[in-house]
Amino acid sequence: MGLEINTLAIIPLMTKMHHPRAAESATKYFLTQATASALILFSTTINAWMTGEWTIMNMTNHIPTVILTLALAIKLGVAPFHLWLPDVLQGLNMLTCLILSTWQKLAPMALMMLTSPQLNTNLLIAMALMSTIIGGWGGLNQTQMRKIMAYSSIAHLGWMILVISFAPSLALLNLLIYLVLTSSMFLMLMTLNSTNTNKLSISWLKTPTLAASMMATLMALGGLPPTSGFLPKWLILQEMTKQHLGALSALMAMSALLSLFFYIRLSYTISMTSPPNISNSSLTWRKKKNLTYVIPILITMSAAMMPITPTLLLLN
Repeated sequence: MGLEINTLAIIPLMTKMHHPRAAESATKYFLTQATASALILFSTTINAWMTGEWTIMNMTNHIPTVILTLALAIKLGVAPFHLWLPDVLQGLNMLTCLILSTWQKLAPMALMMLTSPQLNTNLLIAMALMSTIIGGWGGLNQTQMRKIMAYSSIAHLGWMILVISFAPSLALLNLLIYLVLTSSMFLMLMTLNSTNTNKLSISWLKTPTLAASMMATLMALGGLPPTSGFLPKWLILQEMTKQHLGALSALMAMSALLSLFFYIRLSYTISMTSPPNISNSSLTWRKKKNLTYVIPILITMSAAMMPITPTLLLLN
């Protein structure tokens, strides 16, 4: 019921633009989320039929656990059920994209963490590897920022569901850092009014400081040290090697390079590409936004959370 309220509440935000693309996005989103909710209900019904109780905390049979795993993967947009996410994000405005990429992931991820001991580990690992590869590969030839952020979300979700069966606390850490990085990125794109790479290339004319900060955030999304994005990848790979999954760790690390490539390409577009003529638009020049206090905090968190790693390791 909570998941359905969550889904229905965001539909008016999606259709706010009164555009055919927005209506298409809302329809796609509603259909996929309704299908996933029906599968969750189906899974719990089968479990109740087999065990005699409605709780999802102790599923004993593999059929309801597999159905629940697939349903939560559809809700999150994990590969191979990722095809709705880029198309839905492309039809929305930036603020709704931000809500969809951050807040809407919390409920399914909380359910996944709650039921992580019962979920099918081999299926989760297969979907995680597929997500990181598809998330990196899909973003390579994109020019629209919303689609790039959608594929980035798919790749990050792959890292989260990889480790969720072994160390749910690491998956939670990864989720929190992903929320900070994605929020700061979307807020910067909203401030610069950039929806594609061409608009991004003149962003240094509007706000040079913000363009430089966006480069640091992109490096954090790619997982380069010493930014915050390196921290969850490092800890997850360490945990995977402890579980004697060395080959899987190597594949995950190599698939992260695909994502890193298009983040570096965006950084190159921001910093080293100048337009053929200077933009003479007076509308976007130093345009004042209301989010001036939120963005610096998020950028600082994106770039400077590595020093707390020893504390996190002690807590873990």
